[in-house]
Amino acid sequence: MTTTTGTSTTGSDPMAQLSGTFSTFLTLLTTQLKNQDPLSPMDSNQFTQQLVEFSQVEKQINTNTNLQTLISQGTSAAGTNASTYLGKQVSVTNGNASLSNGSATWTYNLGTAAANTALTITNANGQVVYTGAGQTAAGNNGFTWNGQDNHGNKVADGTYKLTVTSTAQNGSAVTTSVASAGTVSQIDMTSGTPKLVIGNMEVNPTDISAIAN
Repeated sequence: MTTTTGTSTTGSDPMAQLSGTFSTFLTLLTTQLKNQDPLSPMDSNQFTQQLVEFSQVEKQINTNTNLQTLISQGTSAAGTNASTYLGKQVSVTNGNASLSNGSATWTYNLGTAAANTALTITNANGQVVYTGAGQTAAGNNGFTWNGQDNHGNKVADGTYKLTVTSTAQNGSAVTTSVASAGTVSQIDMTSGTPKLVIGNMEVNPTDISAIAN
């Protein structure tokens, strides 16, 4: 943490701190060598070891600095790549959709025809806000939610996740997948990792399965 008061600063750059300490060490070493007893010279091994330790610390600081530079460059490149999504309609495959103006739409796919299908919607905190029955036909099925919980109360706009669970006549599980679509309006870089903003939700670029021109 850096605290500044007037012209004094606490928590300065590590390399600057090392340089100051090393300079002080060399001054003390030179002074001691000048004033040592010729008949009982100081042990040079200790000073040599300290010089080696200073060198190792300096190399570590340089390595950390170089890593920070690489991370910064990587973040910048990721942001540039993410910007190609701006204004594009994309498909999101993590189950999330944006509830905007009281409406959210998903498409879910059933691998085979099902005997029953259960739909569960959870909020960003993982709390269940809606459950209901879904379609049982194989293939793609659409679902539009009106933003109301099972008690008829409207929930706040935001990010919501649809989970689909289906079973066949013999009781075995049916393979399902869930997707939503939306237009990327901006790129959020505040966390250091680019997030695509779609309506009221943010998604990772890795959650995008398709882009429409």
